[in-house]
Amino acid sequence: MTSEIISEKKIILTARIMSMIFTPFYLPLIGLIALFVFSYMNRLPLSYILTVLAMVYLCTILLPSLLIHMFRRYQGWTPMESAKRESRIVPYIISIVCYFVCYYLMTLLQMPSFIGRIVMAALLIQVICVIINIWWKISTHTAGIGGVTGGIMAFALFFDFNPLWWLSLVFIIAGMVGTSRIILRQHSLSQVLGGFGVGLITAFIVIL
Repeated sequence: MTSEIISEKKIILTARIMSMIFTPFYLPLIGLIALFVFSYMNRLPLSYILTVLAMVYLCTILLPSLLIHMFRRYQGWTPMESAKRESRIVPYIISIVCYFVCYYLMTLLQMPSFIGRIVMAALLIQVICVIINIWWKISTHTAGIGGVTGGIMAFALFFDFNPLWWLSLVFIIAGMVGTSRIILRQHSLSQVLGGFGVGLITAFIVIL
C-alpha cells in the first residue's frame, strides 16, 4: 500500500512539473526561437535577436505570470478554486492585455511581420479560449503546444524544410502535457484535445 501511495505521489509530482514547464505562455517565445533558427532572420545581429526575445519573454511570460499570481493571491484562491471555469476569466484577460501590449510594441518598432504574426497567433488563441471558456472549459496548456505544432507546420511549408523530427518531438510533449492535465484532474480528454485543435488550427492559419 505504501509503495502504491509513493508511486501515485511521484506521478502527480511529475504531472505538476510538466504543467509548470510547458505553460501556454511559452508559445510566442518558442515560435520566435524557431523563426530565428530556420529562416533568413538568423542573419540578423545577435543583439537584435536577444532584444526581441527579451521583450517577448517580459510581455508574454514574466509579466502575465506575475500579475496572475498576484491576482490569485489577492483573491485567496486555492489551486482547485483557480482551476474553475469561472475563475479563469480574469487571468485570461490579463494574459490577453499583456500579449496585445507586446504586439503593439512590435508594430510601433516596425519589426518584421513574421515576428508579429507569432504573437498575433498566440493572442488569438487566448481570445478564442476565452470565448469557448464562457460555455465550456478548455485546456490552454494543450492550446499552447497545439499552437507550437501549427507554427512549425506553417514554417515548414513557407521555408521548405522537413519538420518530421520537430513534429515528432512536439507531439510527444503534447501527449505528456495533455496526460498531465488529465492526471491533475484539471481537464477531461475532450477538453485537452479541443485545446490542442484550437491552438494548431489558429497558429497555422495566422502564421501561414
